Amino acid sequence: MGKKIKVQRRGRGTSQFRAAKMNKIAPVKYPTPTKNNRTGTIKELTHEPGRGAALAYIEFEPGSGFYSSAIEGTYVDQEITVGPNAPLKVGNVTTLRNIPEGTMVSNIELRPGDGGKIARSSGSFGTVIAHTKTHTSVRVPSKRTVTIHNESRATIGIISGAGRREKPFLTAGEKVHAKKAKGHIYPVAHGVKMPAAMHPHGGGRHRRPGKSTTVSRHAPPGAKVGLIAARNSGKRQRRRN
Repeated sequence: MGKKIKVQRRGRGTSQFRAAKMNKIAPVKYPTPTKNNRTGTIKELTHEPGRGAALAYIEFEPGSGFYSSAIEGTYVDQEITVGPNAPLKVGNVTTLRNIPEGTMVSNIELRPGDGGKIARSSGSFGTVIAHTKTHTSVRVPSKRTVTIHNESRATIGIISGAGRREKPFLTAGEKVHAKKAKGHIYPVAHGVKMPAAMHPHGGGRHRRPGKSTTVSRHAPPGAKVGLIAARNSGKRQRRRN
């Protein structure tokens, strides 16, 4: 008798697949947009489990501030300006309209006021490519170019912790704990290595799925594995004349 495969269990939202909430400090999110600049100070740099970059608490006044991913080169007691006309200085937060082409930015808002969605992991950044009257083209960490509204905000600089991924894990146990902090499971067994009762790709002697691994976007959880809604699979071959 088989058991529920991993994609079915993950869909139920069990504790095994949820990131740990213990010792979490705060979400990384910009304050509500204002028409005028606001100046604050970095009060502390701290670590949050499951997050690769340090967290910086920027305080405008006692009891009023926000948490942001620390920018490479920033330090405690540094002044940070947040606003549409903030100076072009590492660590400041301003609108894309105010940032010149070629500048490296991070924690970029997809829509004005959403708090920051792109380039938030350690060592990541986007690059401002070009401006139009209403939108700005930004090359994001995936190397794609996206078009974002000029009133969306971004932080000038690169997220700290760029060398974090260069250090090897050394032991499997370290990777188990690192994955668990993000709600992932390690190690991950390939579907073709499993019995047929435990995975749609399982069974067979030659470690091949034995059928197409492309499935519909609307497939049920028990069958939604492999290449989901793929337009094509494998490498395209050039036609010879």
